[in-house]
Amino acid sequence: MIGCGEDILSEDEREIGLPARRFLRDQPCHFVVLIDDVEYKRRPVLAQVFQRYREALDTMLRPEERIRAAVHFFANMLEAYYFAHSGAVNKAIGALVLESDAEGDVEQMLHPKNDLKRRHVGFDEKADGSKIVPLLDLDHILNNPNTCAYLRALFAWCVRQVKDNCPVYDDDLHTRYRIPVGAQADLTGGQ
Repeated sequence: MIGCGEDILSEDEREIGLPARRFLRDQPCHFVVLIDDVEYKRRPVLAQVFQRYREALDTMLRPEERIRAAVHFFANMLEAYYFAHSGAVNKAIGALVLESDAEGDVEQMLHPKNDLKRRHVGFDEKADGSKIVPLLDLDHILNNPNTCAYLRALFAWCVRQVKDNCPVYDDDLHTRYRIPVGAQADLTGGQ
């Protein structure tokens, strides 16, 4: 700030970094995970988006707090993971929307939300999503170690935090979700 010798905080520092700092300082055993969904068209700038979020956190957090904060992505968007667990979608909506789980990596789908809307007229991302998400089985979604690298990187980070910071740690978490052998996104997996 002019005349005070202080920097003016960026919008990201105010909206991301400061709330993270307040939360972590008041909650010494808690963590911050910033999650954004990445539509396919944003993939070319994903490294810059990651850096922007990471910089907002790193600028505002002390070194010992930085390791308790991470940036992760749902690729392409949360709805992509619905295609990896068709049973959850069909049960939540009460109709046969997806005949089977998608083959291949659902994180490579171009626009899963639009695909759902084509398959089920009236699909509402909020109303239907609030019914689908609680039914999703992560063990099922992450069963193939070659798929869902962004989602697995998120859970690997969470498992590491629990393992390193919880006095009662269930070692099953480390092998669950195929963390030791499964693909993890290079961009977010190294946090």
